[in-house]
Amino acid sequence: MSRFQRTLVTAALPYANGPIHLGHLAGVYVPADIYVRYLRARGQSVLFICGSDEHGVPITLAAEKEGISPKELVDRNYVGIRDSLRDLGISFDNFSQTSRPIHTQTSQEFFLDLHASGNLRQGTSQQFYSESAGRFLPDRYVEGTCPHCDHESARGDQCERCGTQIEAETLIKPRSVVDDSAVTLKDSTHWFLPMGDMQPWLEQWINSKTDWRENVTNYCRGWFRQGLGDRAVTRDLDWGVPVPLENHEGKVLYVWFDAPIGYVSATKEWANDRDDPEAWRTWWQDDSTRLLHFLGKDNIVFHALLFPAMLNAHSESYIVPDNIPANEFLNLEGDKLSTSRNYAVWLPDYLESFAPDSLRYCLARNLPESRDTNFTWADFQARHNNELADILGNFINRTLTFVEKYFDGRVPEMGELLDVDRQALAHLDTSIGQVERLMESFEIRAAAEALLLVTKEANRYFDEVQPWATRKSDLARCGTSLYVCCQFVRAFAGIWAIILPESMEKLWDALNIPGNLESEGWPSKERRLPAGHPVGKPEILFQKIEDETIAAQVERLRAATQ
Repeated sequence: MSRFQRTLVTAALPYANGPIHLGHLAGVYVPADIYVRYLRARGQSVLFICGSDEHGVPITLAAEKEGISPKELVDRNYVGIRDSLRDLGISFDNFSQTSRPIHTQTSQEFFLDLHASGNLRQGTSQQFYSESAGRFLPDRYVEGTCPHCDHESARGDQCERCGTQIEAETLIKPRSVVDDSAVTLKDSTHWFLPMGDMQPWLEQWINSKTDWRENVTNYCRGWFRQGLGDRAVTRDLDWGVPVPLENHEGKVLYVWFDAPIGYVSATKEWANDRDDPEAWRTWWQDDSTRLLHFLGKDNIVFHALLFPAMLNAHSESYIVPDNIPANEFLNLEGDKLSTSRNYAVWLPDYLESFAPDSLRYCLARNLPESRDTNFTWADFQARHNNELADILGNFINRTLTFVEKYFDGRVPEMGELLDVDRQALAHLDTSIGQVERLMESFEIRAAAEALLLVTKEANRYFDEVQPWATRKSDLARCGTSLYVCCQFVRAFAGIWAIILPESMEKLWDALNIPGNLESEGWPSKERRLPAGHPVGKPEILFQKIEDETIAAQVERLRAATQ
């Protein structure tokens, strides 16, 4: 039996320099939300925390380009990110910002705790300095020729052409992106997290995680083989959480350091909003809480190595992650998503044309859990039309239509069950158990497939018992088979709701079931619809998507990169 009484789920903080795209959704937010909705449906105590990541160089660069302050930029982008995720059905308990005072205070307290306990080390590193601007320049403020492929506009952290991670000092002919002036290297004093000292504990901890995905543990062991070194936790910048020490003007906490602390500050904010300011400790400092991080593979190092090291080094007793179900990347029409090339499907644009559940389902069936996967508009259309509309929607519609027409809109009497009926109900119960087992092991893609398979079985049963024939020859037999079909419909409202919350809420309302779908919808033998229960007929849940609509999206994507 699990020792955990509650589960804290975090989703990697989206960076507030632009909107959400499909890669973010497949890697983080859709699987996290499906899992959280599953836990809620099973009656478990869960808290779902996120917020926008609002510090770092890309924010200042984007703000300078627009001629506004970084705070103006992040506040505007925060609203867009928050609203589009909400409209897709991502059900955070709190979605905060790392530019809020509660985060500044929490991050500074965390830094001071590590500083006081000797878990930070001061050192000197070389950084680029602009004589014309009179300041140090972070990596992304510097461009030069890539030492690997000779691309002349490589950034100080990565070359966009060849994709290679770059040490800024290796750039050839480095220059400032602000005024194109030459830059030089100068010494700058900073604070470092001594990750090498923490490696023995990290290795022991990672090696104990026998149920983690291989992509996470293998990634961590690759870092261990190289040997962990000191990691800077401060930077020379104006925008960020100020370093809370004397004589540290112009220095802020490195964004990698303060961003994961955003989970803690967002939980504190949630607790304050409930007028219970100490409630956050139950979720972060109680061993009976299970901590889960949902994220993409580019965030593994921060959540599986750096943040756990920080939590473990803190003088107070913080919990560390119990699991980190990280995903690989989602490609788009056979090519890598690229925000700089505008090669992406942005969530606000998607929501202008399509229902949220269609995308949630398509991504759930194609999650990059163990390898990179590919999104195409043609596949999106096929899954919506052939699976949601023709399989799930069709079964629900014809079942409730028959009940409405021939049984006065009420669940028929069960009557005598034949083997075909008993086998169908047994298959339903078995499938629900299978979905539960898959969800518990974070196999969300397989759980979505299992849901489709049991829905196909419901259609197969409907075709086999032929209620269109028995309504004329044996109305009692027709009623019994439709009673069984109604149990499938009721079960689907509960189990499909973790992926299709908007559509299943409509179905739940049509079924006239008292109570809340999210907390009381998960099916069981005790929750079957009784004979005589009045049911309505929902609107068509999934209208077919036409070829012209998809062609317009393909053209929009092509035109965006011209």
